[in-house]
Amino acid sequence: MSIEKIAIVTGANKGIGYAIVKGLCEKFTGKVYLTSRDVFKGEAAIESLQELGYNPAYHELDITNQTSVDKFKAYIAKNYGGVNVLVNNAGFAFSVKATEPFGKQAEVSVNVNYFGTLRVSEAFLPLLRQNANVINVSSSLGHLAKIPSEEIRKKIADPSLTIAGLSDLMTEFVRAAKTDSNLEKTWGTSAYGVSKVGMSAMTIIHQRMLDNETSSRNIHVNHVHPGYVATNMNDYHGILTVEEGAVAPLHLALNTHGWKGQFVWRDCTVADWFGPKLPSVF
Repeated sequence: MSIEKIAIVTGANKGIGYAIVKGLCEKFTGKVYLTSRDVFKGEAAIESLQELGYNPAYHELDITNQTSVDKFKAYIAKNYGGVNVLVNNAGFAFSVKATEPFGKQAEVSVNVNYFGTLRVSEAFLPLLRQNANVINVSSSLGHLAKIPSEEIRKKIADPSLTIAGLSDLMTEFVRAAKTDSNLEKTWGTSAYGVSKVGMSAMTIIHQRMLDNETSSRNIHVNHVHPGYVATNMNDYHGILTVEEGAVAPLHLALNTHGWKGQFVWRDCTVADWFGPKLPSVF
């Protein structure tokens, strides 16, 4: 079994994930795993990085498939025994032109962005090494203030909220969306936003769980808004390059920042996730 340092980036065959892998290959002193749901696209991304002089490793990973997650976890456990950096970047957003019913958009968004990230995180939490960094790529839409309902915000912000309780809330949102009662129940109209709020809340709960370990591993779990990046997820309407979007995630992955459970803005500053306002610069 190798004891070299290991970094994993999910959903990394393109966009911000690809740029994060590139940045890790430049500065991380260990092996970097680029993962993707589509093997063909993942291997093409590897070839592209190799042409640039980098040498990341590849493994298939579909975050919505428990068998896929279990296989990758078993592979890492057998060959390396642990992980130093986990970047949960894989995600999904419907186009603004999407014609799918809102209930379907809610179901898919929450399944990928919340439950998929949760599936990977809980699989790899036991493998995280001392001083490991977990970076959950969220969004400005994942800020708690984006939930219109004060009552729901209070539930999500409750320091006693568990992962099971949070998952129930995400399921409750999907149920409301499918019955066209999301406005009546004050969830709002952004399926992507609610799913990212869920991811961000999950970050805080996981940090709390790790802080309460009997034998502390000093693990840092943070969520990050990478900025309004031009990717296929927003039909390339963003104002930042993928390299610019990778800046804050790479800062969290590579530097001794000491942050735990923090919402980090694209300029590498800490934003108040619980506060009433977002930073002005997107």
